[in-house]
Amino acid sequence: MATKPDISMRQLRYLVAAAEHGQFSQAALKVHVSQSAITTAVSQLESLLGVQLFERLPHGVQLTAEGHKFYQHARHILDTLQDAVAQPAFLSHSLSGSVRVGASYTVLGYFLPMLLARFKRSYPQVDIDLIDMDRPAIEQGVSGGSLDMGLTIISNADTDLPFERHMLMRSRRQLWLSSDHPLMEMDTIRLTDVAQHGYILGTVDEGEASALRYWRAANMEPRVVFRTSSIEALRGLVAHGFGVTILSDMIYRPWSLEGRKIEARPLADAVPAMELGLIWRTSAALSPVARAFQQFLISANVI
Repeated sequence: MATKPDISMRQLRYLVAAAEHGQFSQAALKVHVSQSAITTAVSQLESLLGVQLFERLPHGVQLTAEGHKFYQHARHILDTLQDAVAQPAFLSHSLSGSVRVGASYTVLGYFLPMLLARFKRSYPQVDIDLIDMDRPAIEQGVSGGSLDMGLTIISNADTDLPFERHMLMRSRRQLWLSSDHPLMEMDTIRLTDVAQHGYILGTVDEGEASALRYWRAANMEPRVVFRTSSIEALRGLVAHGFGVTILSDMIYRPWSLEGRKIEARPLADAVPAMELGLIWRTSAALSPVARAFQQFLISANVI
């Protein structure tokens, strides 16, 4: 019986790029190959697995439910390989101790858990004292020395404060809407189109302030019908057609808790990306364990 060809790391890398950029053309630019190379790799994976990994849409591509599961496995494989290659540079000797880190809601929920697991595999004797805090409290803790570093949405941060900053992730913002929403019929969607419909405004992690900044920069206001600090409540309201919202790809999931589909569409207007990053004091030297955690985060992420 003929055996199936092996899945290559190249195919996984191309699939992950396509999933994270939402367009084969943008994925190709990111990994420095032709768009046809991305298309071929994805088609080969779909043939080997016997499932459709992406929905092909007029504005790009979107993971199917099966594709989302496979993407998570592919991302884990690539991350594990990266850690294995990088580990000798980190571990010139065995480190032990603790590092005190403040992290905001979005970082804790959608960014940090998998990275913490990866870090612990490389540094089993280092403890991370992780504290759930909002951005102002994180900045105060870092400034006062009660925190070694902070992880927060730095696109909301006060740039006048005396911190070193390093961006770990830039996540584009897209329109979320239900499958049967009238805006789904439009080839191109602008903020002026969104403003005509009910808007669900997420308030967690300064979501309201950051959203209103780009709305007001365009001399518009969203027609807010509901405010919520619960991302899952927001997903449910959008999925059931009670309104639309604009949020980052990092927290996007294609299904609500009730199993209803949530679509994501790009906007023609220049909506700024969400930028998540690391801050630490300019004037203070980090301890060896804090430096190891800092360098791990910087090396482990692709903006």
